[in-house]
Amino acid sequence: MAYWLIKSEPASFSWEEQVRNDVEPWNGVRNYQARNNLSAMRCGDRALFYHSVTEKRIVGVVEVVKEAYPDPTTEDQRWVCVDVKADGAFKKPISLADIKADPNLTEMALLKQSRLSVAPVTEAEFAYLTRRGEWEQG
Repeated sequence: MAYWLIKSEPASFSWEEQVRNDVEPWNGVRNYQARNNLSAMRCGDRALFYHSVTEKRIVGVVEVVKEAYPDPTTEDQRWVCVDVKADGAFKKPISLADIKADPNLTEMALLKQSRLSVAPVTEAEFAYLTRRGEWEQG
């Protein structure tokens, strides 16, 4: 199993919408490195759901339930999406400021490549963040 972080602007698509809809395509990604990360995702992988822009915090976890397929939001076959399913909220969302201040997270891809919308997360980082956020697994 691999671990990831996926970003969404809450005004465009929020954690609440993910929970309400249960399974959603993670589409609209137009960065090659982020696309490659989507292509590397496998069913059963988990991703931290991060509200970007206004909130800048991890709010929950999703599970990959369908591997990469052509993104239906474009005719350009270079772009892919995956389907993700809500897998539980953080009782205590973790802000970007808290992540930056935590010495256990200094190597996190979120900090090294801050503009990347789909980034890898190590198993240790995932375990640490889900404990700290008091993840309520679905």
